[in-house]
Amino acid sequence: MYFALCVRNEDYPASLELRKVYQVLTDQQAMKHRQMRVIDESGEDYLYPQEYFVPIKLPQAAERAVLKAI
Repeated sequence: MYFALCVRNEDYPASLELRKVYQVLTDQQAMKHRQMRVIDESGEDYLYPQEYFVPIKLPQAAERAVLKAI
């Protein structure tokens, strides 16, 4: 599990918020197709283009806070 910052959302404005941190689930098949499996605003995981996100490493305290808020 890791996190990514949303940097684009033009095709999915209701599902993705710009500049928001999202939880990303590892999906090797999706990566082969330049997609990322992200838990979006619906609370479910969906595939989105990789270029919509920048992977980030959160400090441990921030990661705990984000996971607690989910």
